[in-house]
Amino acid sequence: MTAVWLDAMQVDPLPTLLAWEDPALRYFVRRDLLEEPTGPVESLWQGTEVRRLLRKQQAGGSWRYSGKSYNPETGTQYDLLEAYRNLRVLAEMYGLHRGHPALSQAADYVLTYQTDEGDIRGIIGNQYMPYYHGAILELLVKAGYTGDPRIEKGLAWLLSVRQDDGGWIVPTQAVPSKDRTSEFWLGEPVPPDRSRPHAHLATGMVLRAFAAHPAYRQRPEVFAAGEALKSRFFSPDKYNDRKASSYWLKFQFPFWWTSLLTALDSLSWLGFDRQDVDIARGLDWFLAHQSADGLWETGYGAGRKAEENRHWVGLATCRVLKSFLS
Repeated sequence: MTAVWLDAMQVDPLPTLLAWEDPALRYFVRRDLLEEPTGPVESLWQGTEVRRLLRKQQAGGSWRYSGKSYNPETGTQYDLLEAYRNLRVLAEMYGLHRGHPALSQAADYVLTYQTDEGDIRGIIGNQYMPYYHGAILELLVKAGYTGDPRIEKGLAWLLSVRQDDGGWIVPTQAVPSKDRTSEFWLGEPVPPDRSRPHAHLATGMVLRAFAAHPAYRQRPEVFAAGEALKSRFFSPDKYNDRKASSYWLKFQFPFWWTSLLTALDSLSWLGFDRQDVDIARGLDWFLAHQSADGLWETGYGAGRKAEENRHWVGLATCRVLKSFLS
């Protein structure tokens, strides 16, 4: 294993990561960072957290959201949101793929929300949601659905709704809040105004789907979207949702919202390199902001769960640094 990426760091993060009492985290540290033989990822499928989540899975592949499953005023399908939340954990932290019947059932459940147009819809009523759509497709691609025609249709839909500047928006962001009534959420979806600047919140989440796909990540339209995303590093978004520039530095794993970490992770798969001035700025931030134990602060509170998140964020950050600096 080359140690070039470790040499660039002020503190070696590997001892801290390996000391954390989580067999799944240590598995991926050894596999992805140390490049040691680790055996099949299926060895993680009997973990306590996996069993806990699968016990709660419903017969149709969904999970019940705490509280109501559906909001008739906004059309929000909360069980779809909960399925996305849990798919993140199962696929990213424990490596479940379509060979596991529970993952396969969850994928089929989520894809029941795919419309004839190709988009997955329901978390924000009947309105288009390119950001969640892209994030869900990322997980399904990683879980082995690369050649599934439903995934192909979903990726084609994303390419069909790009902004003129190469990125994406959530079309509802352009609608004044006073007009977002129950009739609005339940009505026909608002098409994107292509002339508006992209929202890096949406662009970053959409790009994760393309970055995960070995064929689509090489498309020129996807590279152009990567250019648009990296040009926004450390800047406020153009829309009100997670607008402050500070959101670039709020990290969580498995990934959810766009951050400097999620963006660099996607861009590493799209062929960008450390000589790019924007990429270099992003990498330099991580190299300059290690904590004493070699990890990074996440901006998400304290306590056991926050510390667990911090260790998984450390793994994800090291993957990015290794990709760019090796």
